[in-house]
Amino acid sequence: MAVTEPLLGHVTNAADHHDLRGGMFPVDREIGPVACEVIGELPAGLRGRFARNGPNQMFEPVGKYHIFDGDGMLHGVDFDGGRATYRNRWIRSRGLEAEIGLGRAVYPGLSDVMNFPDKSLVGNAGPVKNRANTHIVRHADKYLALWEQGLPTEVTEEFATVGEWDFGGKLEGAMTAHPRLDPRTGEMFFFSYNLFAPYLTYYVANAAGALVHRVDLDLPAPVMMHDFMITEDHAVFMDSPVTFNIEGAASGESVMQWRPDNGTRLGVMPRLGGADDITWFEVEVSHIQHFWNAWVDGNRIELSGCRFPEVDFGFEPESSDARPRIETIGAPPARYWIDLDAGSAGWEFLDADMFGEMCRINDDRTGVRTDCLYMSAFTREGAIAGDFDTIVKYDTAADTRSTWYAGDSGHIGENVFAPDPAGTAEDDGWILNSFHDSDTGHSEVLVLDARDIAGGPIARIRIPQRLPFGFHANWFPAD
Repeated sequence: MAVTEPLLGHVTNAADHHDLRGGMFPVDREIGPVACEVIGELPAGLRGRFARNGPNQMFEPVGKYHIFDGDGMLHGVDFDGGRATYRNRWIRSRGLEAEIGLGRAVYPGLSDVMNFPDKSLVGNAGPVKNRANTHIVRHADKYLALWEQGLPTEVTEEFATVGEWDFGGKLEGAMTAHPRLDPRTGEMFFFSYNLFAPYLTYYVANAAGALVHRVDLDLPAPVMMHDFMITEDHAVFMDSPVTFNIEGAASGESVMQWRPDNGTRLGVMPRLGGADDITWFEVEVSHIQHFWNAWVDGNRIELSGCRFPEVDFGFEPESSDARPRIETIGAPPARYWIDLDAGSAGWEFLDADMFGEMCRINDDRTGVRTDCLYMSAFTREGAIAGDFDTIVKYDTAADTRSTWYAGDSGHIGENVFAPDPAGTAEDDGWILNSFHDSDTGHSEVLVLDARDIAGGPIARIRIPQRLPFGFHANWFPAD
């Protein structure tokens, strides 16, 4: 359904919800497309769209609000000929449309997800609102907004909502917010995790967008598996202690829990393999929320990400004003390996002194050796989840780390790599990131030379409204 009139938000009670305060408070309107002021000079080769998804609650929340609960909103900046234009749109899910019709929220958040709204209020919108608030990808000419508890939501290039996409009826459940696209074959690999057996289902879509492969994989418990990896030949999964607590949630306990007894395993299978083809390798108890990449080196699979020794997603029944420690919202980067011949796996820190998340690479290197790793980091004490302040680049070939600090009042999001069409090296291109200054109220999209992160932004695009904290972003080059 196309958006014909700007929508307005109605959230005013941020003081009642920890995850609506400060930079997490939603913007209250849709605008654009509108031309943006450019500070500096945009590279001639930077042509395409920076698109970011994130939670932006439209109505006063029902019950306790968690940042995962917000209605999805897309923000986009188009780059062309040294100019930049901005637009933002809510993703108009069936659930949100029902709430718009009522003029209020009726769907509870994940902390009370089993308390379904009365069908007389929501009609055919379903018992759970597909918030579509986590990521956006483009595959087979479709733009898909993702939320891993529901079907992908198709949107147009202008961010108008088309509706849920089930691959012609072949996708029966949810879709991860982190599919992996092979830049060489055009295939898209993804999975869904489920609250009831089978707990993990793996899918492959071909370059034309058809779902061509499905495998149910056996896990001992329902895990919150946010991300996974592919090599040129394998799919690689992490089974970790982050598990769902369905029975406990019904009686008011946290919907997610950390269960060390579940252990941590890395599962490896051929990209088009069956359930009997997966091999599991045990590693020390840990969790990776986001991976950088994976590839094969001889008889070993190399992979990396930010390693959490323990995870707390803030779903406790009682809210708290206590600021989390940095080590609970970010994690040091680590390298994992799987020795296929020896049947063993292990890990080591890449950098034990830096706490970060949102691991990104040049996506053209997906599945093959990668040396340039980009991360958003926390360096200020008292930060909240998503409140990053530093852009970090690791060059593992040169064994170097370079950083750019956003300033004492600066807040950044996820780094996105935009390749230089004329480039040849892995880091020939630009890093794009959202930015907000809490002192001035200004929001921007930053452009940095990926070869010189420490040099800071070479251009800033002034956004004509505030950019709240978001989740994931992507770069879609112009055709």
